[in-house]
This record gives sequence, structure tokens and C-alpha cells, in this order.
Amino acid sequence: MKVLYADRVLAGADLTPIDHGAVVVDGTTIRWIGPRAELPSPGSDLLDPEAEIVDLGDATILPGLIDAHVHLGFDGSAEPVARMMRESDAQQVATMLASARQLLSVGVTTARDLGARGYLDVVVREAILDGTARGPRMVTAGPAITVTGGHCWFMGAEVDSVEDMRRTVRRHHKAGVDAIKLMATGGNMTRGSAPWHAQFTVEEIRAAVDEAHRLGKKVAAHAHGVEGIRRSLAAGVDTLEHCSFQGKDGWGDIDPALVDAIAAADVHVSPTCNFRMPQLRELLPERSFAVGLLYEAGASIIASTDAGIDNTPHHGFVGGLEALAGFGLSAPDVLAAATTRAAEALDVADVTGRLAAGYAADLIAVGGDPRADVGALHDLRYVMTRGSRFVPDALPPLPEVDLSSSPILAAMRAAMHSEGAGLRDSTDSGAGPQADRAPADGAGVPAGKGT
Repeated sequence: MKVLYADRVLAGADLTPIDHGAVVVDGTTIRWIGPRAELPSPGSDLLDPEAEIVDLGDATILPGLIDAHVHLGFDGSAEPVARMMRESDAQQVATMLASARQLLSVGVTTARDLGARGYLDVVVREAILDGTARGPRMVTAGPAITVTGGHCWFMGAEVDSVEDMRRTVRRHHKAGVDAIKLMATGGNMTRGSAPWHAQFTVEEIRAAVDEAHRLGKKVAAHAHGVEGIRRSLAAGVDTLEHCSFQGKDGWGDIDPALVDAIAAADVHVSPTCNFRMPQLRELLPERSFAVGLLYEAGASIIASTDAGIDNTPHHGFVGGLEALAGFGLSAPDVLAAATTRAAEALDVADVTGRLAAGYAADLIAVGGDPRADVGALHDLRYVMTRGSRFVPDALPPLPEVDLSSSPILAAMRAAMHSEGAGLRDSTDSGAGPQADRAPADGAGVPAGKGT
């Protein structure tokens, strides 16, 4: 048993501050939480007289952070897709375990992997759960479901009909995934794919939702373009990934009525806002970004970074939270997006995401008060997952990348203005043949754009 003291503790579903608080950890769970002055007497049913005392002093104890969209199999280098495609399964597992430690080393104690090859994310999840490796609590989705030759086809889950969709969801369930990820639109990291094109019909997406919900799983829809967002919302997905309203001429094809519909729906927006976003906004001042508008409209925003994509290592999570604050979210809202609200979206709210008796002892302590400034999360002083302390690894500095001269950005801009890019035209609402692929090379994405 351990007793953690700190000047501030953020407790419960509302992250209510407790001054001079205490958290009693018994095994893997929280036994008691409250003001230090009200701590049960040693030897009582709630407090072992031999409990280890950890006094963190002028710090804030809060729930461990949650990144709702990562890719452990992408290493965050300049060419993560190329590395994934050339690595054996054994090499991929090693890469994924290294990525998991990076996340944990910046205070991320829960993460949702939304696209891994060959169910290797399930292997990594189990290795962490049984103590073979250290990492966040993982919510897994297996290979992202896409159309034949579609975005991230190399993960191995291509489908082309309603029946294919149902069968693939069932196979994912059989393999032990926690959630379902589908590519409702094309993306920025796959040759011949355009993010503004819709890949699936409403009927195909709804088949995935119906089958997944029947099996007790939530559905995450990768959706950049407006039509893909609209179809995903109509089909009843649980989270909209990216939700960037990306059009053929760049970001900014924002439909106000659709923004309002998202805000009114029972859906979470996972905007994959990472630490590169401020630089991207500077480079594309003419583009509109939907995050702020969605927040103002009342949409439920959760913290996510797409960690692992081009030039976006997994240990940049806190910078992503600061970027989210840059869109107008208050510090308390950002904290909720990265803890309690994200736990709800990932369907783990009965286990983690808050500090309360009976919950998993997934927590961190930071210097300062993150309710006033999310930047305080950079000053990480203590990490615990399932009641076991983790000493963060020494991490390299986040790489500096001049996106203004990046060939990736040039390729993205060229793809934005190319005609006919992608696999299925966004105006095609049927399940018929897919359009010809574009010759433009869409591989790579300016970090911050999202896969």
C-alpha cells in the first residue's frame, strides 16, 4: 500500500481540486482519496500502518493522461510508413513497445491505437497487461478497415461491400480488438489516396457500426473530407477522427450546418491535434481549421495526436494539448479532454480516467497547477500505472523540422490541386466500382495534418 501526498489533487469526474490532498493506493487500485487531514487512521480498514508514504510536496496529482489516437507501429520519423512496411512482425513489435514507453514517459497512461498491422497491437496490449513490458493501458483496433487499395491498405483489412464489412468486423472481434477503426475517407499517407474523397457508403459504415455495437465495441471513423464526415455521422460512429473538413483545395471546406449537427450528436471529435499544429497554422494562414469552431458549437472534443505519423514522435503529447488550448479550449477543458472525457470516448470510463475509490491507480503528478496552464504538464514528477511506479525514460528533444521547405508539404499542396485523386469520388453514394486512382503521390503528410 502507498499513500501519496501533494499540495493539490484533482479528484472525481469533474477533476475537483483538493488542497493538501492524499491518495491511498492498494495494489492496482485507488482505495481512498480526500484531504490529508481526513486520512483514515493507520491500522484502520482503509490504511495499512506499514503503507509507504510518498510526499510529492508542491505538485498536482491528477489522472494519467489519455491519447485517443496513436499508431505505435509508426515511429514518428520522416518516413514511418516505409519503416512499417519493411519491418518483420517481430521488428514491428519492438518498435511498438518503444513507442509505448515514450508515451508513458510523458504521462500518457492510456492510449488508443487506431491502426496496426496484423493485430500486433493486441500482442503489445497483452504484454503490457501481464507485466512483460511497461506502457500505457492500450485500447486496440487492429488493422484499420479500408477499401481495396485505399488509405492504409498495407495494414491488411481491405473490404468492398456491406458483407465484407460485417465479416471483417467479426474477424477483428475474434482477434481480440477493443474497438473498430475504419477509413471513411482517403488520407495523406497513402499513395493514390486523397483525404477529401469518401471511401465507404453510409450503408457500409452503418454495417460496421451495427456489428461492432452488437459485439460491445465502439467505432472510430477516420474522416477528413466533408462527405466522409457526413456519412460517418449519419451511420452513427462513436468518434470522428481528424474531422478536418479537408477539401480539394486544402483545409477549410467547413460546413456550418454539419458542425452544428456534430455538436448535437452523441459523438466525440478526436481532432489529432499535435505539437506541430502551431507551425502548420503559421504555414497555412489562409486555411480554416475546424477545431475551434467545433468547440464553440459545443462538440465533445477529446485529446488525440496521431502520434507516430511523419515527424511526430510519441513523446510530444503535452505539446499537442498546448496546441489544443490554442484553439480556444480552456485549461480545465483540455484536462477533461485528456482524462475523463477521453475515457468515456474510449469506453474505459468505469476503469480509468479519474481519481476515485475503486478506479485503477493510473495517475501522474506534475509541478504547478495544470488547471491554470496546461504547460505545467511538461514538469512531470511522478508516473503510476495500475499501482506501479514508472520512472520515465530519458527522451530525445523533439525534432525541429522546417515544414516550409519540406517536400512532403509540397506533395500535399500538389495533391490538393490535382484532379481525380483518390479511390472513390465523394459524390458517389453507392457501393459501385471505385474511380480510377490518381497518379499523384499522396505519400507523407506535414506533421499535424493527421493520417
